[in-house]
Amino acid sequence: MAQLLITGGAGFIGSHTCLVLLEAGHRLIVVDNFSNSSPIALERVKELAGPEAATRLTLLKGDIRDPSQINQAFANADHPVEAVIHFAGLKAVGESVQKPLLYWDVNVAGSRTLLAAMEAHGCRTLVFSSSATVYGFPDSVPIPESAAIQPINPYGHSKAVVEQMLSDLSGSEPDTWRIASLRYFNPVGAHSSGRIGEDPLGIPNNLFPFISQVASGRLDCLQVFGSDWPTPDGTGVRDYIHVMDLAEGHRAALDTLLAEPPQHLTVNLGSGVGSSVLEVIQAFSAASGREIHYSLTDRRPGDAAISLADPTFAADKLNWTTHRILDDICRDGWAWQQQNPNGYA
Repeated sequence: MAQLLITGGAGFIGSHTCLVLLEAGHRLIVVDNFSNSSPIALERVKELAGPEAATRLTLLKGDIRDPSQINQAFANADHPVEAVIHFAGLKAVGESVQKPLLYWDVNVAGSRTLLAAMEAHGCRTLVFSSSATVYGFPDSVPIPESAAIQPINPYGHSKAVVEQMLSDLSGSEPDTWRIASLRYFNPVGAHSSGRIGEDPLGIPNNLFPFISQVASGRLDCLQVFGSDWPTPDGTGVRDYIHVMDLAEGHRAALDTLLAEPPQHLTVNLGSGVGSSVLEVIQAFSAASGREIHYSLTDRRPGDAAISLADPTFAADKLNWTTHRILDDICRDGWAWQQQNPNGYA
């Protein structure tokens, strides 16, 4: 099994992926600055993985923008690092509009620092955490990987720029680099144990943690932005993907890169199934047995009516598809919320 460096591995998607990778037998070095995550997540990952697997995870506090800290992570590995999975970054669209330079610094400059360290240490295999936000307002749905890249906010721009950086790097040495840029749609849910899940700081930016906090009584009411979209019930439709399916998508991408000749892949990770906001509310209410109080309000600038993945390429190239449905997402997300009403605090 491989020695892997995981940036941002204590975060929502990172922690679930660490569990999947430990269960696959890999050795992990996790680098995280805990700006929007908790080391408790990785302690629970170790518990879920078991005593033997726990010895294969090393946690280092560090920032991807600091060359000395990233180089130290490579140098401290008990075996040469064979591949990197790069989660570390900022991801709030609204914050990116208010603080664009911060997003360019962390997401773009941080990625550049990481890539330079990979070059210096002879590591040429990378799985990058990108986003479907690079598509902006898509011309049609479902969205294939060939769709136009037209981000509409600084967060989306930062992801698109890193993708271009990776394309340039791969083009400079096509016979050495193995790269997969994974464009996520809407990651949600939690591990079925309820031990690890999404723990946003402050008021949630995303629908699912907001719904779960309303269900638990932590928040009073959910705002639904727009009830006049051209969708069956007037609310926005999104492609929600269970975080464990997403974690397994990372393992599939890594396995493909390690098994095949050097290549640069760009892959959508989504279910291909759309759910409206009202459908999600109904499903979560059924899973939790709680009424979800919500109010309808105006559309938000920058939102689209429908965002839906075409997951065909992921199935063909990675032999990966989603296995969990909306009911599973709500059940597992509610288990996390019940066991951790205040997150990891």
